[in-house]
Amino acid sequence: MAAAWPICLGYAPIGLAFGVLARNAGLALWEIGLMSLLVYAGSAQFIAVSMIGSGSAVIPIVLTTFTVNLRHLLMSSSLAVYLQRLGVGRLSLYAYGVTDESFALNMARFRDGTWDWRRALALNQTANLAWIVSTIVGGYGGRFIPAGAFGIDYALPAMFICLLVLQIRGGLYVLVAVLSGLLAVAFSLLFPGNAYIVMASVLAATLGVFLRKGCGKGRESTEES
Repeated sequence: MAAAWPICLGYAPIGLAFGVLARNAGLALWEIGLMSLLVYAGSAQFIAVSMIGSGSAVIPIVLTTFTVNLRHLLMSSSLAVYLQRLGVGRLSLYAYGVTDESFALNMARFRDGTWDWRRALALNQTANLAWIVSTIVGGYGGRFIPAGAFGIDYALPAMFICLLVLQIRGGLYVLVAVLSGLLAVAFSLLFPGNAYIVMASVLAATLGVFLRKGCGKGRESTEES
């Protein structure tokens, strides 16, 4: 729980912003809380509320949310290495709490070798509670907060930038991050919807793997020489 406080601090302004937008889109307080409990995916919730406000049908909202959250496949595959001994029940409970922020922090702790699934689960659920509470508070008090006040509209990209910086551990990571960003911009101009996010991430990560293998073979050849 102590390790989760930076995530909770980051969730507060984002949750408030979501609550404001959701209330303006016509959602009741209980609907805002229920969405945060069942969906628990900030970016997907922002997109869903935007589509609800514009009068979109249910099917497009569900498909868009599914596409945006496909990145969880990449995160889950990385976390699976450290959670192989968990049963289905505990694994499902843990999987429910996986977000971009909890993934970044838990992966850093798992790599240090001083972390276990119990601590990771406590971190996930603490962040989850902070998110639910902040969205409900935002929905309740949103009418008193002017649009764009306190930098709320910048809170989400600011958090993702911080998470990116924490994940960079060398020049190859910088290269993959820059390449992923450039590909995402290029794909967004070519393909409709949000699939470009997953496409850019998968392609950049794949190229990063090949580059790392190539660098490893190059070092082995130098040592043999």
